[in-house]
Amino acid sequence: MNHDQYSDAYIKDILDEVKTVAMVGASANNVRPSYFVLKYLLAKGYDVWPVNPGLAGKEILGQTVYASLADLAEPPDMVDIFRNSEAAGQIVDDIIASGRLPKVIWMQLTVRNDAAAKKAEDAGIKVVMDRCPKIEYGRLSGEIGWAGVNSRTLSAKRPTLKSGFQHRGLKPGGGT
Repeated sequence: MNHDQYSDAYIKDILDEVKTVAMVGASANNVRPSYFVLKYLLAKGYDVWPVNPGLAGKEILGQTVYASLADLAEPPDMVDIFRNSEAAGQIVDDIIASGRLPKVIWMQLTVRNDAAAKKAEDAGIKVVMDRCPKIEYGRLSGEIGWAGVNSRTLSAKRPTLKSGFQHRGLKPGGGT
């Protein structure tokens, strides 16, 4: 896999397939990127499980915080890593050693570990590095364009609006 660029179809398929997200490095500080990404993903209908050993047992946005991925009742569909590139390598090693494999490992903006990505892909896990699911969701749904941001997509077709806040699902005709 070329991790220097991802096709829109690859990202879109991941965001449509995933339902549960474990966010490693989640923060209760409402000005931290992990906080507003967690809030956004919850609003889109994803089940997000914050993981932060320093906040274990507390809540972030009504979600119980877990000390580690091993404390989750089941493996998530996606692990979203809000840690540095070196830490991401150890997280991937721990995931593979546990045998509780997610479908996707997503490393946030500025987080890239090619060796960890190869290990994950060799174990059958899809990998995204140096991207944000919040930004990618907004870009692919056309929602980011509502704020005047260039989504790199030209279309005369207006997004289909539903009542209330937009919900998870990038497939034509809506989502769930």
